[in-house]
Order: sequence, then structure tokens, then C-alpha cells
Amino acid sequence: QKLKEHNDQVAEEKEQELVDAQLLKKELESKEVEIKTKSGEGGRLFGSISSKQVVDAFSKQHDLKIDKRKLEMDQPLKSLGYHKLKAKLHPKVIAEIKVHVAEQ
Repeated sequence: QKLKEHNDQVAEEKEQELVDAQLLKKELESKEVEIKTKSGEGGRLFGSISSKQVVDAFSKQHDLKIDKRKLEMDQPLKSLGYHKLKAKLHPKVIAEIKVHVAEQ
């Protein structure tokens, strides 16, 4: 009986995690984050934009918390303009977030 109750509780928690991830995905995809930085000729940045900076910008601008390890960035952002990044919020939920890198 206890094992059944435990399994039911675990299944309910997993279902809630999936629902929460889907809600966060909708919210993230409806918003855009802007990061201002210095750049040189041809839109090349001095330095680069890391996943931590993207997460911090979302936190400051939209009060949304994302784990930086969930952002899929092969390399840091090194140019001005709009970039799309993927965030794996749940094994079944991947959000596509918009990042606008603008000149300071």
C-alpha cells in the first residue's frame, strides 16, 4: 500500500514538473532579452556573451529564473544582432529563446 502511494506521489510530481516546464516554455518564448555590450568594426564584440550573462539578463528584465546549465550554447555569442538559443527545461520540453545583442 505504501509503495503504491509513493509511486503515485512520484508520478504526480513528474507530471507537475512537465506542466511547469511547459508553462515556463510559453513564457520564455513570448519574451526577448536584450544585452548591451561594446562592439568593434563589422558588429564583432569585444569579448563575448556567455550563458551566465543571458540567464542574468532574463532574471533582471523579466524576473524569470533559468538554470544556465539548461541553455544549449555551443559557443559564446560573438556578434551583434538577434540570436536564438535552446533551453532544455525538461526531457520532453525544449524552449527557443530570443536574445538581442545590441551596441552599448
